[in-house]
Amino acid sequence: MLSSTLTEQVIRLLLAAAMGAIIGLERDLTAKPAGIRTHMLVCLGACVLTMIGIYEFPLDSARIAAGVVTGIGFLGAGAIIGGQDGVHGLTTAAGIWITAAVGLAVGTGSYVVAAVSTLLVVVILFMRIDI
Repeated sequence: MLSSTLTEQVIRLLLAAAMGAIIGLERDLTAKPAGIRTHMLVCLGACVLTMIGIYEFPLDSARIAAGVVTGIGFLGAGAIIGGQDGVHGLTTAAGIWITAAVGLAVGTGSYVVAAVSTLLVVVILFMRIDI
């Protein structure tokens, strides 16, 4: 039989992948460069690194979270493209960033924060506001 720790770790990984997919759905449906798979990988990666920090480096796990935030900043920056007609990719970059934050939340076991954040992100992404 699986230990509760192993079971919870698997649940966290599955939840992170699912929440990343939910966030990435809108990006995929609107044919943006970072879609479901990218968001799933970002969320899952942040979750894995967070769990490694918690279980392997409990006295200094905050460094892992800081490293995730920094690394995702570089990934998001790659999604931003500037040109003569303006800047593109800001929403995709922000989506990648918040997806990593959701992964961090799932990795720490903050399921309510992760679920509510995912819901808010989906609502915000599906809103079409032209100003």
